[in-house]
This record gives sequence, structure tokens and C-alpha cells, in this order.
Amino acid sequence: MTTKDTALGISTVLALDYDRAIEHVVAALKEQGFGVLTEIDVKATLKKKLDADFRRYVILGACNPPLAYRALSTDLAIGLLLPCNVIVYENDDRTTTVSAMNPMAIVDMTGHEALREVAEQATAKLQAAVAALSALQTTPA
Repeated sequence: MTTKDTALGISTVLALDYDRAIEHVVAALKEQGFGVLTEIDVKATLKKKLDADFRRYVILGACNPPLAYRALSTDLAIGLLLPCNVIVYENDDRTTTVSAMNPMAIVDMTGHEALREVAEQATAKLQAAVAALSALQTTPA
């Protein structure tokens, strides 16, 4: 599998079932110094609030404390854009898509050049996590 970078995110499609993919995503983030602070089960939330059926989809709020501290020390309002969201969702073909936000979008959105170095470091770490996931050579269960 390969990774794809866009202005908004860093993505890959894994030949893993959804549950195994989430385990690998959390481990890959941890390897890069990120912890998962929040987990939003979109499928369950939409079912509960709207009685709508939706694919399995989770939003993980990932945080690298040293980078978050540096960003917040530069601009307290940057907390509006933290933590770094990582989405994991099930595809119809039993693969799983993983996308991490591109922290450089924060610099582009805010125009705050003082955040560039922190955003570049966060981007590199998220790219490394997604690349590690992309390197998994497994097939769906």
C-alpha cells in the first residue's frame, strides 16, 4: 500500500480489517510520540443521535505533548485546532482507510509563520506513522 498526502491529510488504505487497523494505528502513533486523548465512534454517535446507519468510522484525537506545548506557547488560540485528528474507517472491500490531519494546514490556515517549525515536525511524525502503517503487508481476515 502507499501513502497519499494532500493539503488536509496524510492517508493510506490498509489491507486490514477495521479492528486490527485501529490497533496498528494507535501503536504507530505511539511510536511517534503521540497518545490518543479522544476517540469518537462516529457510527455509534450517528445511530444514537439520528438513528442513521453509517460505516464503522472513528476519529482519534492524537497529541504529541512536546509539540502541543510548543504550539500553545506560540499561540494560545491554536488549541482550537488541537489535537491532531486521525480518522479510521471501514471500506466496502474490507480494507481500512487511515488519514491523519496535515499539521501544515494549520500554518496555511492561520498564516502564523512562528508555528511552521512545530507543524513541520508534527507532519513528519504523522507521515512516519502513516508510512509505517502503509508498509504492513497483511491481508484482510
